[in-house]
Amino acid sequence: AVVSTQSGHYGRGAGSIIQDHGDYDVALTKYRVAASVTPESHSLWNNIGMCFFGKKKYVAAISCLKRAHYLSPFEWRTCYNLGLAHLTMHQYASAFHFISAAINLKPKFAPLFMLLGVALTHLDDPSNAKQAYEQAISIEVDSPMTYLNYAIMLFNNGEKSHAAAQYAKFEMYHQKKALNDPDVNALVAKLGPILHMGS
Repeated sequence: AVVSTQSGHYGRGAGSIIQDHGDYDVALTKYRVAASVTPESHSLWNNIGMCFFGKKKYVAAISCLKRAHYLSPFEWRTCYNLGLAHLTMHQYASAFHFISAAINLKPKFAPLFMLLGVALTHLDDPSNAKQAYEQAISIEVDSPMTYLNYAIMLFNNGEKSHAAAQYAKFEMYHQKKALNDPDVNALVAKLGPILHMGS
């Protein structure tokens, strides 16, 4: 039994390292081995769910994450991941539910408040969305993505000068951190000129 448990941990650990490098299929193979040994591990199901998320198989991701959540309902990372997956699927009420649960468990983690701001924006609650973004900034002042999402929300609500100010902060921290995400770069190429017009 000891060997089985150790091999389960090894499979989970190896899968996690492989997953971090973006090779989701190989990671899933390692996790499959680990699942046969430790099928009740919430962290294993969380990792499997995020592999499916990385492969853009969102329904499978949510299914695995919900199993992880069932096994450990007070694990904030699983709530965070479920919130992110539901946001990606445009299921904003479900996203709000899981992000709020994660915030109750991990109230000083700024990305949760940014995701809450995104969810609230899509639930047509700009006032509370602003409060969520401001809370995210008060916790982590140099997060470029918070400023970008905040700027987009403000611009869409007609607050163009405020949006331009937030976008300027995004540019500053984005350059400082030298982030190179193709999706973000494509979004910036499209939105940058529009948001600058508000300044």
